[in-house]
Amino acid sequence: MKTLVINCGSSSLKYRLFDMDRQQQLALGLIERIGEPIAQIHHEAGEVKIEAAEPVTDYEMGVQVLVRLLTKIGRTPLLSSIEEIDGVGHRVVHGGEAFHASAIIDDEVIKAIEDVSALAPLHNPANLAGIRAAMHNIPDRPHVAVFDTAFFQTMPPEAYVYAVPYEWYTDMGIRRYGFHGTSHRYVALVAAQLLGKSAPNLVTLHLGNGCSATCIRAGEAIDQTMGLTPLEGLVMGTRCGDLDPAIIFHLMRQGMPIEKIHQSMEKKGGLLGISGVSRDMRDVHKAAQEGNERAALAIDVFAHRARKYLGAFLAELGHCDAVVFTGGIGEGATFIREKILTGLSPLGIEFDPARNARPRDGQPLCITRESSSTAAWVIPTNEELMIARDTARLIGAACPAPVKD
Repeated sequence: MKTLVINCGSSSLKYRLFDMDRQQQLALGLIERIGEPIAQIHHEAGEVKIEAAEPVTDYEMGVQVLVRLLTKIGRTPLLSSIEEIDGVGHRVVHGGEAFHASAIIDDEVIKAIEDVSALAPLHNPANLAGIRAAMHNIPDRPHVAVFDTAFFQTMPPEAYVYAVPYEWYTDMGIRRYGFHGTSHRYVALVAAQLLGKSAPNLVTLHLGNGCSATCIRAGEAIDQTMGLTPLEGLVMGTRCGDLDPAIIFHLMRQGMPIEKIHQSMEKKGGLLGISGVSRDMRDVHKAAQEGNERAALAIDVFAHRARKYLGAFLAELGHCDAVVFTGGIGEGATFIREKILTGLSPLGIEFDPARNARPRDGQPLCITRESSSTAAWVIPTNEELMIARDTARLIGAACPAPVKD
């Protein structure tokens, strides 16, 4: 079974093609700067690697480009035709309360995604544009929506209801939804296998340009750091995370227009907007090592917020089988993991600096001592494979193999 995974951002289209019978990735690509005069195209399939630039005006054309790359490029194209694609999985950021799991896309599903687009105005419209373009260019095949929010529909009311007028929730849907659900779900499943437990208690930390932590009891999410939108919670590359709303009102009273506040947050929010330093954690760390005090403070603020939520979720669980780090920072920044975990022996986490420093080679790595009652693991995430698995599972359920005589 060949499954195509599509993830459309505000001006980009990422894709991967999987052979699900072998759980093997066949191709991956990225089309970015969609809608600009010239788009950048990156494509890999085995030995074939393509870097190109051409106009891609919209997602319709973007899907046409990826179909061409999969069916026309190379001496022996990866696919003889799009008929070889058995199904298409789509990442959808926000499913509101309508979706507790992934769903085969039909008119009702599209309408439900549209209905909650106001809660994710930068994401859902782009996701929908990609869905429509893919359904038009890859017709007569099942398309599946996999929602970032679905994993968190198991949260209890005390975790998702804000202490604001209750009518804001009932009338306008204002509540904690949680995001990065596909990543948290994937690493939780891997952690369960590593621990030999079908439904462990976990705290999973997805740390990248976007960051979130999830509290998981018996395999189900019971709390999450992100809220109504992906802005709440941990410090991120361009998002400040938790913020007293009175700050915004104070700035407005001081005469700063809301547009300027928004621009300042985009340019200088997140990792403190250090002059001359990008908000990539590797660059921030390098600047800190060179004596940049603001960079060092940015790292301390980042680690402090993550450590604070880790402690809160450990208290919420009572007993935790493992803490899991994933995402670009979680997997790659040994110094961040050390800052978060050092000194937590009283909470059952016996951090091992030597294990933490070992090369991973893309494999899971335990970074606590054997005596640690709560393990800590570094587990590479694979959201695209999770989407492909959901797609293959739903296609199999909806289109079972014929019974042989």
